[in-house]
This record gives sequence, structure tokens and C-alpha cells, in this order.
Amino acid sequence: MKKEILINSTSYEVRIAITEENRLVELFSESPDLSRNVGDLYWGKVAKVMPGIKAAFINVGFPQDAFLHFSDIDTSIDDYSSILGEDEDVDDDDEDEEEIVNAKPVSHGRGGRPHINIERGQDIIVQIIKEPVGNKGVRVTSKVSLPGRYLVMLPFNKRIGVSKKIYNYKERRRLKSIVKSVLPPGNGLIIRTVAAGQDENLIRDDLNKLINTWNEIQNKAKTLKPPAILYKDVSTTNSVVRDLFRDDVVRVLIDSKKLYKEIKAYVDTTSPEFSDKIEYYSKSAPIFDVYNIEKQIDESLNKKVWLKNSGYIVIETTEAMTVVDVNSGKYAKSKDQEINSLKINFEAAKEIARQLRLRDIGGIIVVDFIDLYEDHNKRKLYEELKKEFRKDRAKITVLPMTDFGLVQITRQRIRQSIIHRVKNDCPMCKGTGRVQSKMAFMTEIETGLQRYRGAGGSAFLRMRVNPLIKHYLTSGIINKILLLCFKYRTIIKLEVDENLPLSEFRFLTMKGMTDITDEYSV
Repeated sequence: MKKEILINSTSYEVRIAITEENRLVELFSESPDLSRNVGDLYWGKVAKVMPGIKAAFINVGFPQDAFLHFSDIDTSIDDYSSILGEDEDVDDDDEDEEEIVNAKPVSHGRGGRPHINIERGQDIIVQIIKEPVGNKGVRVTSKVSLPGRYLVMLPFNKRIGVSKKIYNYKERRRLKSIVKSVLPPGNGLIIRTVAAGQDENLIRDDLNKLINTWNEIQNKAKTLKPPAILYKDVSTTNSVVRDLFRDDVVRVLIDSKKLYKEIKAYVDTTSPEFSDKIEYYSKSAPIFDVYNIEKQIDESLNKKVWLKNSGYIVIETTEAMTVVDVNSGKYAKSKDQEINSLKINFEAAKEIARQLRLRDIGGIIVVDFIDLYEDHNKRKLYEELKKEFRKDRAKITVLPMTDFGLVQITRQRIRQSIIHRVKNDCPMCKGTGRVQSKMAFMTEIETGLQRYRGAGGSAFLRMRVNPLIKHYLTSGIINKILLLCFKYRTIIKLEVDENLPLSEFRFLTMKGMTDITDEYSV
């Protein structure tokens, strides 16, 4: 599979596109207003402990307190994918058992449940593992990890894990012997897939850098008062190169000379064998236009996505879940309905897996496939879905198709979806896609006015509206606002507020300019 990383740098942001067979599968972006914070370490203070939901809230200096679930206080060695940004599984070798015998055991309460020692006001080092989504703040863990090119240091874990993708037993032994000679006591490590076959000096240098970084973090924690940031992870661009630039990537193409030199220097130092894959894009035409990325980004923002066989899928995201509907369109290649439905569903399964990765859709996803009546065809579709999702770096659970043709999926949510990163909610409709009808709006104004006058309100009133609404209210010889003035014997002074949505108005007293809308509106 041809896999490429294309990097586009503008005055306002840097965009990183990952393609497979020239099709966009992942998109990252970074700007001064939208910087990456997954992986950052904070010196926080426990604001609340809520045993009822098995969580604590940590003050790290953000407007909202960070969420720390009790399960993230004792994270196991294979739960670092959100920090690493990769899909490699990690396991512990049997020979490591002597290293963890002296590790402090987790105390247990009644019923064998783990007892969490955390109190309000306690100082704690936490690391961000999920970006804020909607009204939810960041999610953090107290088990920190420091990713390098070949290794990931686990300061509190005391285990040495090796990527399961390093199959050679002798290579696993060699890598572990290298790190054991340098790793300080009481610390753990994950040996990443890209470490296989690398020179011993490169591995040692990577580990020494991580040790020095951890020492600096500890020194900061001794001098700073919480809340404070202790460590800022690398930028999105550098993290993508660090974590995703492997043997399967045929090239990294960059349209910025400055970025090209930075990335080239980093790769020359850490992975010189990959240096020839770094290329500078010097053409005048935009790189994302030449490689058809811009068009694919635009398509990823649409609800409807067309399939190759003239079928299509519709993706609708709500607060609770994402719903995907599969439709056949005009496709009818075979006379057998079951065969047609299976082919469309297979094509939809591939596109759904790609769209979830590309759009960064997390949480609960329900897919309404075209009905299949044969059980063996349902199993085929289920296996096809699982196969496609193996390409995804996020943790995914897929359940078999129900009798109603529904497939339930959960996907790990780490970042905001692409729609929230590149578009803001409409100030007029507040993201609903619909605005109030003219009649309903006029009824709401009149009802509020009637309540105000009925309660003995003054005959003089100010009303603020959107400029478009003012034009609507004042158009015509005997306009709508004049009719209301006659009917309720009131003098209304219209004022313009460009920040008001189309479906909103504000009543204010004439003299004191007091906002009285909420007292009298519907």
C-alpha cells in the first residue's frame, strides 16, 4: 500500500495529510488558536473527588477542570495509544517479572475493588490524553509517558514492554539489554516498532534525551506552584513525523523550506535511513490541489458521501452518537437483491471506516446498512468491517449486525472531529441548520410586548434586533413594527445588533437601558 505524508504550511496554519493509495485517510492541523495539547504534562491540584462517578476533577489552569477517571490512575502498559498516536500493541516478556516484583501493589477495598488514594487539595502530576470535546474539558491520566522516536519512557511503571510487531526473539532481547543498562531504577519503557534493527547508539541517545526531559520536569515540579505546565509535547507536525513516519511511508512531501529543513535535520539524526524520503515541494501550484487533497477535505465536510457504485452514505452527528445511513441509489447490477445489497454494503463498509478516521469521529456510531437476509452474508459484512478498521489507530469495538440491519461501533475519541476544527457553528442558527419562521418570530415579539404592557410597563421601549430583522420589520408603508406600536400604544425604538442571531431580540427600557427580555419573552 502506497502511503504518503503531505505537509502544507500557510501563514495561519500547518495541515498534515496522510494518504493511502492517493486517498486522504487522516488530516491533522495546527495553528496558534488550535495547538495540540495531548501529551502535555501539568502540575495540577485536585479540585473535587467524586466517588459516585469514580472520578476526580483536577485544576490545571484551564477554564474547565480536567477529568481524571479512577481507571486512569492505574493505567496498564498497553493503554498509551492516545499519547503515542500509533496502533502498535505492547506486551511484557516473561523475563521482566523480576523487575516488577518490588512494585508497590494497588491496595484494595471491600469486594476486591481498587482503593484510590486521592484527596481534595492534593498536588498531582497529570498528562492530557484527550482534547476537550463540546462542553467537556480535557481528560487526563496520572500515569505519564514521554514519547521518543524509538522509546517511550514510563516514569512510574517499572515495566519494559516491547511492541508485538517486533517478532524476532533475538532482536527483542537485544533491544531490552540496551535499555536496561541505561534506564534508571523505578522507571519503565515501551520499545517501539521503529526501534527494530536500529544502532545501539541511536537507542541510547533517545533514552538519554527522555531521562533528561524527565529530570527537568521533576525539577520544575519542585519550584512551581500548581496549576502550572511542566512539559509541552512537540508540535502536531513533529509528532506525526515522530510517531507515524515508518517503513510503510514512501515519502514525506513538504511545501515549506523552513519545515523541510527542520524535519530533515530531525530525521537525519534519529532515522538516517529514512532521510531520502523527505522531499521539498517547490512548485507554484498549491500542494493540496495538485494531490487532490483539498477536494477530499471538502467532501469530508458533507453529510452525503458517494460510493463508487452509485450508492451513497449519509453521516449525521448528534450530541449522543453518530448515525450512518447506507443507501443503494440507482445501483442494480444484478437481478438478485441480496447480491446487490451485499456489494453496496461492502463498498460502504470501506468508506465508513475511512470517513471515521478522516473526520475523527469518536464515541458511539450506529450504521444502518441495507437489509441482508442471509446470515452468512451478515457475517461476511461484519468480517469486512473488522478488516477495514484494523487500519485505524484508534481503539474500536464492532458488534455483529442486528436483525434490523444495524451495526454498533464505538471508536476512541482523542481529538475534536474535523468538522469542529475547520468550521464554527452558525451564529444565526446556532448550529441547528434551521432558523425560526417569520410568523413564529413575530408572535414571540408580540407576546413579549403584550406581557410587558399588561404588567404596567412604560409606553417607551427599545428593541435590539439583527440588521436583517430590522429591514424585515420596517419594510413597507405601514410596517410591522408600526402596527405593533398602534396596537399596544407603545413607542418602540429599533436598534441594530449584528451579533444577535436572526431568531433573537432584546427588550430594553428607554431610560435605564435595562435588559428586560427574559422577564417577558416566551
